[in-house]
Amino acid sequence: MSTLVGQPSPSERMKALVLIGGFGTRLRPITYAVPKQLIPIAGKAMLYHVLDLLPPEVDEAVLATGYKSEAIEAYVRSEPPGLPVRTVKETTPLGTGGGMRNAGDTMTDPFVLLNSDVIAEVNVAGMIAQHRERKGVGTMSLYEVEDTRPYGVAALGEQDRIVRFVEKPEPANAPSHWINAGVSVWNRDVIEKIPTGRPVSFETEILPGLLSVGVFGYKLPAFWEDAGTPERLLHAQRLLFDAGRGVDVHLPSGAEGQGPVSAGEGSIARGASFGGYVTLGADVRVEPLAHLEDAVVMEGAVIGANAVVAHALVGPKAVVPPGQRIEGTIWAPNAEPPKAT
Repeated sequence: MSTLVGQPSPSERMKALVLIGGFGTRLRPITYAVPKQLIPIAGKAMLYHVLDLLPPEVDEAVLATGYKSEAIEAYVRSEPPGLPVRTVKETTPLGTGGGMRNAGDTMTDPFVLLNSDVIAEVNVAGMIAQHRERKGVGTMSLYEVEDTRPYGVAALGEQDRIVRFVEKPEPANAPSHWINAGVSVWNRDVIEKIPTGRPVSFETEILPGLLSVGVFGYKLPAFWEDAGTPERLLHAQRLLFDAGRGVDVHLPSGAEGQGPVSAGEGSIARGASFGGYVTLGADVRVEPLAHLEDAVVMEGAVIGANAVVAHALVGPKAVVPPGQRIEGTIWAPNAEPPKAT
């Protein structure tokens, strides 16, 4: 059987599992309307920036979905990404490990695991190569941060083997400053170690028992951000623009100022000004003399004349009144929490 030149052979092909759990509580009220993975940054849905990390040998991504699963499934059908994707829904929240078990039946050996809100520069092909070379059960990307409190932290031994892993330690108890960066490679049999039928935290219940078998770190030298809060999401957008990973980057016709600005299809901003690092979704209308900088304005929103939107997120179809200043916040007055059933 022949293979195309430049394409991975069947034995090299891999699958990826993308964890899309959680309710996006830190990005409410926008996430009452859309899941956080579909918020556009640097001109493209956050989820698609994550999928961009996958190398050619990955020929399918399985999306382990929960909250607003139907919205994600509809989006990937209407806006297909660059590789085949399939969604597997969990009916109740199962945690990271439970989500892996629920959606991982078709994973290859090994497979790639990604968190869906990690914006980073990762050589996933290099990580896969290191995983095969060191013959451990898993390889985790690691990124060095000053404040370890929101993250899982790895203590490293020889060849960056992870000898201890502590979830969200206080700074005084952190074994290092190297955190779990949300991209990893695992042997297929790891999934079989996860109990079924209940929520499971992979990091606290499964990972500690794998360290004796061999889990290695893969240090990231470039940028990384967890885009789970408004501040981090906007920082992630700046990183993407600066790395040249923005989409449809241009000032809208008739606008003034500086980029980068990603202007979605049908967006209008004649007479408005920009201070850079802005995403306009499709069919956004920015009226004359409005000013935007360091912002995400989602599909169908209207920014009134003389309004200012800075260091802020504007939800889909939201209206910023003329002269209003929106700064350092989320503006989505039309997004309502789901009714209790």
